[in-house]
Amino acid sequence: MTPTGLTYERIGRTEEVVRRLDALARVYQEVYAEPPYREGPRDAADFRERAGRQAVRDGFRLVLARDGDELVGFSYGYRLPPDTGWWRALEEPLDDAFVEEDGRRTFNVAELAVRGPWRRQGVAAALHRLLIADQEAERTTLTVRPDPEAAPARTAYATWGYRKVGRARYGDGHPAYDVMVLP
Repeated sequence: MTPTGLTYERIGRTEEVVRRLDALARVYQEVYAEPPYREGPRDAADFRERAGRQAVRDGFRLVLARDGDELVGFSYGYRLPPDTGWWRALEEPLDDAFVEEDGRRTFNVAELAVRGPWRRQGVAAALHRLLIADQEAERTTLTVRPDPEAAPARTAYATWGYRKVGRARYGDGHPAYDVMVLP
């Protein structure tokens, strides 16, 4: 169920995404200031830069959720390229056939963020559903923190059909993430 009055917009054009980066960074900063992330303004600036780079990736799309004119959440993703380092970050390597990418096989949900007052109302599920709709990928992947505070997200992903395939760290000094896959 989604709250009445919310509207959703799916965007695939890079220039449209770039035009919205400041608004996305504000929502990101609000959402990721909370545990388990505890991120600050510098992290939001890093997000803005990273999202700008990711917006040009093959298969990139962004979905926005609005309550009137107010941005309440967003999700975006893209297809993993053949030379991706996504699977190499796993602590326990998976079978070569599983991690092989051709640029179309796997869609990566890079971000899914919903502001506090709109959580547990179906907004994240609607964003996710619209993001992965009409994908030609054989599977979808995402990450979630293993911390207790992220339990609601892990539960939602499992309910949507994701299963954990491993744990990864995407750089020295970075936290661990559970890697999940939706066939």
